[in-house]
Amino acid sequence: MDLTRLRYFVAVAEESNIGRAAQRLNISQPPLTRQIHQLEAEVGATLFVRTRKGVRMTDAGQVLFEEARNLLVLAARARERTKLAGLGQSGRLDIGLFGSNILAVPELLHAFRMRYPDVEVLVHAMNKEEQLQALYDRRVSVGFNLLGLKLAGIANEKVRSEPLMVALNATDPLCAQTSVSLKQIADRPMVIFASGPRPNLMDMVFGLCLEKGFQPSISQEVDNSVTAVALVAAGFGVSLVPATVAQLSLPGVAFRALSETPSITVEFNCIYRRDDSSPILQAFLETIRLMRDRSRKRTRKAPSSR
Repeated sequence: MDLTRLRYFVAVAEESNIGRAAQRLNISQPPLTRQIHQLEAEVGATLFVRTRKGVRMTDAGQVLFEEARNLLVLAARARERTKLAGLGQSGRLDIGLFGSNILAVPELLHAFRMRYPDVEVLVHAMNKEEQLQALYDRRVSVGFNLLGLKLAGIANEKVRSEPLMVALNATDPLCAQTSVSLKQIADRPMVIFASGPRPNLMDMVFGLCLEKGFQPSISQEVDNSVTAVALVAAGFGVSLVPATVAQLSLPGVAFRALSETPSITVEFNCIYRRDDSSPILQAFLETIRLMRDRSRKRTRKAPSSR
C-alpha cells in the first residue's frame, strides 16, 4: 500500500473536503481524486460518500483512517530511526571490559549515553584474549587495554594517560611518605599483573626496574590489578598500578605516587577493528576525543601548586 496515497487519504478524511485537502497537500484537485479512486480500487471498498459540503467517510473509510494514521506514524518513526542509525545515534554498541578497566570508563560511558540516548550499550566481561577474539569475530565493537596493541587489523584510540602509583601494605613504613621512588621498593617482593599480547604492563614494570639498576623479585603473578591489590593487602608485597586503581577502597592498602621525574605514565586505550566503519563506533571514538580534549583544557587551566 503506497504511503503517499495513504497520506492523501488521511488529508481528505481530516478535511472532509477534497478541495481543501488538495490545497493543504499543495496539489490540484483532479490528481487527488484519482489517487482516492485508486486507493478504493486497491482496498476493494468505497471510502467516501459525497455530501453537500464535501465528503464523509464510510464505515470502511473510518477503519482505514485509523489504520492509516498508525501506519504513517510508524513509517515516520522508521525513517527517523534509520536516519539516526546512519548518523550513529541509535543502534547497539557492544563493549568488552576486563578487570579494573571498568574503573576507568564510567565517565566515558556516561558521556556517550548522554550524547546518544537511543544507542543501546552492552558491556561484556572479557579478559584481553577474549576481547581480541570477540573483536575479530565482530561480537564486540570496542575493548580496552592499558598499553597500545600493535596487531593486524586492530587500531588504538588513546582515552587518557594516567600515572603509575605504588600499592603498599598499610603496615609498610613507606606509607609515611607522600611519594615513593622505585629504588625504595627494590628490596620488596612485587605482585605483578599482565595478560594478553606483549608488550604489556609486566614488561613495562621490568623495564622501569632494570633502568633503576635492580630486577624485581616477583612474589605473585596475576592477571588483573584488582587481584594484585588484594594480594598487597594480604602482605604479598607491593605492586605498581595505574592511578585509576587507587579508587579501590580496600582495607590494608595504601597508594602512593611515584617520585620519579618525569612522572611515569601509562596510556589507557580503546581498541577496535580498523575495518569497522560503523557510525556508532565513530560516534563513540568522537566522544573519547571530545573528553580527552576537555581533560587537556582543564589541565592547562589548573593553577600550578607551589
